[in-house]
Amino acid sequence: MIFITAKFRVLPEHAEAWPRISGPFTEATRAEPGCLWFDWSRSLDDPNEYVLVEAFRDGDAGGAHVNSQHFKTAQRELPQYLAETPRIVSQSVDQDDWSELGEMQVPPRG
Repeated sequence: MIFITAKFRVLPEHAEAWPRISGPFTEATRAEPGCLWFDWSRSLDDPNEYVLVEAFRDGDAGGAHVNSQHFKTAQRELPQYLAETPRIVSQSVDQDDWSELGEMQVPPRG
């Protein structure tokens, strides 16, 4: 899979609205057949920073994503709400889902 983490620094005046602003892009991406997940989190240290964790089945699915109409729309519309160009880490990973964190096993409850 292609595993991507991106940091988006949003202008302070748009930080509260970012989930709504990015909503159409998020929904369209999640509907792509090759999208495994597309999840936003807000930084605990910087309320203007959102972290996007996304994964696509393979390079073809990643290519379909960046060539989609909703990606092109996001390229045009989202930068006006950002304080800087988003930063990204993108890697091919030999798995297709999340693995358990073996060093922090949760015992059975109940």
